[in-house]
Amino acid sequence: MEMDLVASGVFVFFFVVVTVLGFVAARWRRGDMTSLHEWGLAGSRFGTVVSWFLVGGDLYTAYTFVAVPAAIFGAGAVGFFAVPYTILIYPLGFCVLPKLWAVCKRHGCVTPADFVRARYGSPTLALVIAVTGILATMPYIALQLVGIQVVVAALGFPTQGILGEMPLIISFAILAAYTYTSGLRAPALIAVVKDLLIYITIAAAMIIIPLKLGGIGAIFDKVPDAKLLLKAPSTDSLNGFSAYATLALGSALALFLYPHSVTAVLSSRGGNTIRRNMALLPAYSLLLGLMALLGYMALAAGVDKMDKYAAYFKVYSAQFSVPALFIEMFPSWFVGLAFAAIAIGALVPAAIMSIASANLFTRNIYREFINRSCTPEQETRVAKLVSLVVKAGALIFIIFMDRQYAIQLQLLGGVWIIQTLPAVFVGLYTRWLDHRGLVIGWLAGIGFGSWVAYSNAFKSANYALKIFDYTIPGYAALYALVLNLLVAAVITVVLRSLGVRPSSDATNRADYEDVLSPS
Repeated sequence: MEMDLVASGVFVFFFVVVTVLGFVAARWRRGDMTSLHEWGLAGSRFGTVVSWFLVGGDLYTAYTFVAVPAAIFGAGAVGFFAVPYTILIYPLGFCVLPKLWAVCKRHGCVTPADFVRARYGSPTLALVIAVTGILATMPYIALQLVGIQVVVAALGFPTQGILGEMPLIISFAILAAYTYTSGLRAPALIAVVKDLLIYITIAAAMIIIPLKLGGIGAIFDKVPDAKLLLKAPSTDSLNGFSAYATLALGSALALFLYPHSVTAVLSSRGGNTIRRNMALLPAYSLLLGLMALLGYMALAAGVDKMDKYAAYFKVYSAQFSVPALFIEMFPSWFVGLAFAAIAIGALVPAAIMSIASANLFTRNIYREFINRSCTPEQETRVAKLVSLVVKAGALIFIIFMDRQYAIQLQLLGGVWIIQTLPAVFVGLYTRWLDHRGLVIGWLAGIGFGSWVAYSNAFKSANYALKIFDYTIPGYAALYALVLNLLVAAVITVVLRSLGVRPSSDATNRADYEDVLSPS
C-alpha cells in the first residue's frame, strides 16, 4: 500500500501540535517541578473539566480505540463487555475514590502503595502493591505502541527494519522529553486535544459509514448470527453469559486499581471534583459503545476480504479492521485526523502510566529500601529518570519481541492488579484484615490467576469453575480475587486467635472524611 501523503501530512501536523503543548505544559499552572507531588500529581490542583479530560484520556486509550472494535470484529458480541464494565466503574469510583483522595491528601501519599504503607504500617505489603502495579502497567504501555504501529502502517509507512520503527522511536523520544520536563501537566493538556479529536472522529463515523453501507439495519444484516449473540446457558453450563458478566465485573473492579488511574484521580482538586467526574465520565461509555460498533461496520464493509489489506491483516489480524474501515470510508485528510486521534490517544495514557510507575518505584522502593534519607529533589530526579527507563523498556519490548507477548502479559496484568483490591479498596473501609494475611492472600490470588493464564497458553484468562456437575465459565481474575479474600480472612482469624497483634495504623477515622474538601 502506497503512502498517503495527505493523510500523513495531517497526522504529522497534529503530532507537532501536541508536542508543542507538551512542552508548554511545564508553564501551565506553574509549580515547583523539583517536588514529586508537583511533577507526578500536578499539585493535586486539577478541577472538574481538566480532570474529566485527563481521567477520560487515561482510561480510554489508543488500544481501546483499536482493540474494542477488533474484539467485536473477531469474536463478536463478547467484545461488548467493555461497555457495561465502564458503566459499573463509575458508581464504584463515586463511593471509593473520594475517600482515597482524602486520606492520601492528609498523609502526603502519591501512590496507592503509599496509602497501604500508612494504613497497615507494613513496608513489605507496600512493596507488594508497588511491584504489582509496575508489572501490571508495563505491558499496558507497550500495548499503546501497538495502536501507534497499526495506524502508522495504515498510512503507508514502512513496517520492517529500523526505518519501520523510526515513527515509534521518534514518538516516544518526544513523549519522554516533554514528560520529563512537564510531568503530569503534559498529558493533562494534551488529553483535551486527544478527546476532542476522538469525539469528532466517532461522530463523523456514526453518520457517514452507515449512510455508505445502507443504514444500521443493513450493517447488522451482514453480521453473522454467531457474532451477534452470546452462547446461551445449557443444562450443564452458564456458557457465555457467566463469562461475559464476570469479565465485565472483574474488569470494573480492576480499572481504578491501576497506578495510572489512581495517579489521574489523585491529581484532582478534591473529593467533590472526583464525584462530579464520576457522574460525567459515563459520556465516554456512550462513546465506547459507538466505537464498538465500528467492528460490526468493518465486518459489513468486508475489509478483511479486500486483497489490498491482506498483508496487513496477516500481521495485525483484527486490529487492522478499524484503520482499513476508515481508509475505505473517508477522504485522506479525515483519515489523517482519525489516525492522529488514535496515536495521540496512545501518548496520553503512556505518559501517565510511565509517571505512575516512576512514582511507585521512587516512593515505595527507592525511598523505602535504597535511600531513606533522600531529599525531595533527589526523589523527583529519580522519578524522572525511571519514567524514561519505563518508556524505553516498553519501546524495546515492542521492537524486539512479538507484540503478542505484550497482549498476553496484559491479560496477566488485569489478573494481577485486581489482587491489590483487598489492601487498597477494602482497606479504605476496614482495618480488620491483617497485613500478613493480605500478603499471603495476594500470593494465592496471583498464583492461581497466573496458573490459569499459563494453562490457557496466555490466550485467555477464562476459568471453567465446576460446582458439582455444573460449569460456570468466568474471568479468572475475579475467581482469584475471591480466593485472595478468603485466604486473607482465614490467616487474619488464625493470627487473632493466636494473640498476634496487628501492625500500627498511621491513619485515623477523620482522615477518610472528605465532606469539607474543596471542589
